[in-house]
Amino acid sequence: MADLIRSAKSGSDWTENDLHAYHIRVVYQDAATFFQIPGPGLPAPAVQHPAVLTLSGPATATDASVYQFLRTMDLAMLPVDAEESAVDDFAVLLLQELGYVPVGRVIRTRKDIPLVICGENRHAKTDVCIIDDGGILLLVQEDKRHADGGNPVPQLVAEAIAAFHSNNVTREQTLGLPPLPSKVVPGITMKGTSPIFFKLPISQELVSAVIGGVYPATETIVQAHLPAIPRPAERLNEGMKPQDNRLIIMSCYEAFKQFVH
Repeated sequence: MADLIRSAKSGSDWTENDLHAYHIRVVYQDAATFFQIPGPGLPAPAVQHPAVLTLSGPATATDASVYQFLRTMDLAMLPVDAEESAVDDFAVLLLQELGYVPVGRVIRTRKDIPLVICGENRHAKTDVCIIDDGGILLLVQEDKRHADGGNPVPQLVAEAIAAFHSNNVTREQTLGLPPLPSKVVPGITMKGTSPIFFKLPISQELVSAVIGGVYPATETIVQAHLPAIPRPAERLNEGMKPQDNRLIIMSCYEAFKQFVH
């Protein structure tokens, strides 16, 4: 793997080859292991509007916020070539509904993050992210394989590397704090309304390797979790539409909230 070609490229152009080139491996885990759950199961989702868990669709909604959530969920299930706004819009509503954005945080879409790779300046652009005064706390990347064939996981990894480095620059130059040697960056990929959760341990060693275009000695192991739903074969067709899927997936979001800090 040390002999793989490394080149300066933007985060949106990263592929599985780049993960191999920078000694990065993704390992999938069950819910108890990934979310570090001490009890018997996932926590109940703490939603602002309980009806988002119980209504089958927007037609029966009487509250404007519930209608917007359910209608946008429907739109996010309909992929359109060269368009990603419905998935991004739904991600924003979902994170707000689940309390990911308290006072002191904001949600950004299409935020551009500098990425230095192989000695050249490039960029990584998030679909959705949560930020506070210290920098980027959470990354969300849409799976756009229906449009451009790109795997969202390498793109998410590139964004996490860029975010970690950008946050350290903010710590040093704005907050007057020392840079962190490493941090687990939480991330999510979304295919329609179906998520995969990631914990990306980004280190200064990895950042330096990407900047220099070299193979790092230490392997980076990214942890991932694909929610276990009742009908996994129908995952992409159903997404969060069925109420049983929706409860499980939103419970995963609730459990994931602990890593966003």
